[in-house]
Amino acid sequence: MTTPTTTAPTQQPNQPLLGQRRHDSANASDDPARLRAAVEFVRHQDTTGLLSLLLPGLDGFELRALVDRCRFAHAGLVLFPPDLPALQAELAEHGLEAAAAPQPSVVVRDRLAARHRRDAADLDVGILRPAVRGPEGERRSVEVFVLAVPPGSDLADIAAHERTRDHEAHLAFEVDRPDPLVLRGLWSMFVRHGAVADGGGYNPHEDGTVFYFAAPADSKAGYRRLEMYARGDHRQVLAAHLEDHRARQPAETLLRLLTGAWTTQALAACAQLRLCDALDDHTATAVPALAREVDAHPQNLATLLRYLVMLGVAEEEPDGYRLTALGALLRADTPGSMRPLALMYGGPFYQSFALLTEAVRTGVTGFEHLFGENHFDYFVRHPELAVRFDQSMAASACMFDPLPLHPVIAAADAAPEPRTVVDVAGGTGELLERLLAARPNLRGVLLERPHVADAARRAFEASGLDARCDFRTGDFADVPAGGDVYVLSRVLHDWDDERCEEILRHCAAAMPPDADLLVVERLLPADGSPSLATAWDLHMMCNVGGRERRADHYARLLAGAGLSLVDAFPARTRRQRPARPQDRGRRADRSTSRWAGRPAVEPTADQQPEPRRVRTSIGTRWPTDPKRRCVAGPRVAGWRSCSGPSATARPTSSPRCSTGTPRWSRQRASPRRRRTPGSSHSAWPSRRATTPSPAC
Repeated sequence: MTTPTTTAPTQQPNQPLLGQRRHDSANASDDPARLRAAVEFVRHQDTTGLLSLLLPGLDGFELRALVDRCRFAHAGLVLFPPDLPALQAELAEHGLEAAAAPQPSVVVRDRLAARHRRDAADLDVGILRPAVRGPEGERRSVEVFVLAVPPGSDLADIAAHERTRDHEAHLAFEVDRPDPLVLRGLWSMFVRHGAVADGGGYNPHEDGTVFYFAAPADSKAGYRRLEMYARGDHRQVLAAHLEDHRARQPAETLLRLLTGAWTTQALAACAQLRLCDALDDHTATAVPALAREVDAHPQNLATLLRYLVMLGVAEEEPDGYRLTALGALLRADTPGSMRPLALMYGGPFYQSFALLTEAVRTGVTGFEHLFGENHFDYFVRHPELAVRFDQSMAASACMFDPLPLHPVIAAADAAPEPRTVVDVAGGTGELLERLLAARPNLRGVLLERPHVADAARRAFEASGLDARCDFRTGDFADVPAGGDVYVLSRVLHDWDDERCEEILRHCAAAMPPDADLLVVERLLPADGSPSLATAWDLHMMCNVGGRERRADHYARLLAGAGLSLVDAFPARTRRQRPARPQDRGRRADRSTSRWAGRPAVEPTADQQPEPRRVRTSIGTRWPTDPKRRCVAGPRVAGWRSCSGPSATARPTSSPRCSTGTPRWSRQRASPRRRRTPGSSHSAWPSRRATTPSPAC
């Protein structure tokens, strides 16, 4: 294979000079002249020569890599005819034929609206791509964005400005067989040679993703902008491109952050109106029909729908709107529906977040400032909110998907005798139900408040798992004894350190010497890297009075309860092998066969770990040294949600509770929880956290 040269293509007799595409000022506002120049340019240029002029720094191998993966597809410009027939006549004069009516533009429409401070809904921008043949007969096109400007229209100023500046004129390269790896590689090569991210977007009308760049300063192609076009939905790759673009515009970035509350309320309004239940995911519905269905003002509903389209909740089509897969999560009857979360985040928790400043100043939650009591007590007095809160916790079921594969659960399921999993403060049993469904040899015990336990029982009856689960009512002091695996999922982050240690002591007191405890929590990153756990830490502080923690913080809490942290890892970074028949009877603390590939050696006296010695490994397998893995007493293992590494811990001896029966009392210094005198309900949460894991 020969390496392509970086010389310019041969000049044809009627070919416009590269680097001299622009016309003189007399013709700059002449749409026919601009169209003619674009057509001639597309007819005579080849991909290799054009790329070498656009990105002068390319070496031969880089140029070959680009040519192998993308091709020159079109030149683009915006025309402003008085109407569509006038445009068609203009195209015909240049031997061009538009095979269909213009498709709606999303990206250029939004760019024009932002540049001229107009409502995007007022700009009816379409796209036509009349075919043009290249020098070797290859199929190309001229991409014509059309904004009709009738005589006397208030859009005339936009047309005059755009004709003079040609902001949207660009050269486009279409990627062959696009996938995320190829797109990221091409993007990196463009940026490395001076191209600068300049916006882009996904157009659902034609199912294509556009990456715009400002051409390098030393580009010699005569166009200031270039486009990388990929068929299909590549918004994950596009997100990094747009972030790079916004980083160069700090004011716009800050404005987007400041308007984040509008997004929360738009989604909450969508949930309250049951708009997603009224929308079909295949057939578009007109706004007037939707307005009648959800009892809304048609014009205002249309405004909300346009915003929801921008969020990806709905898609706009010529005859109305239809629902996307993202929007389907806000339907009330969708499995794992997130509608209750939208109502909670747009309702009481939204209101209390307005008092974040007071929470920071005083140490008292914004929720208590607003409602006069902590959210658990408030929900007890408002049963409809308590039900919605429990539903919102069930909506985060996706975070539990990896848990049945945890080695502790796998070992319990492989035991010769049925093992019991005790879910402490397990809410409506979503986690326990998943464990029992995935692991048929396990039995379950759910500990909760009476009314929540009743709701869990009904759910288990519906799934046919009630015969394998017992439902207990009580407080943290009532943790059932005799279980094999204990679970604390999204519980500890609701409490301050002192109460966390008390909860852990109660669990340890109930656990037999060979039992395990799984702790499911979001972990704050130790290196300060961006994490959803950091956002939830703010939410816990403002609304609940708890906190998210780092792995070393949990290690200290475990040590205070006589336990020792021995491992921390992301839940989705390992592939656990299913338990084999020969694994039956082996407990996870007696064998590392599913990790190290060989059984552990039974510990001797000199192999016992020192009391409260912390051993932590991040994202690695369990230690293969028997002296490190063989420990006495119960063990605490950790899992993560979906937003940070999780922890695994082992205790050093059989810890006992030294505090007796805790009954949380309210004190001004820590107004978190209380057990209401004479009430039958417990003071601990009806579900583990106030949020799901949106990374799932």
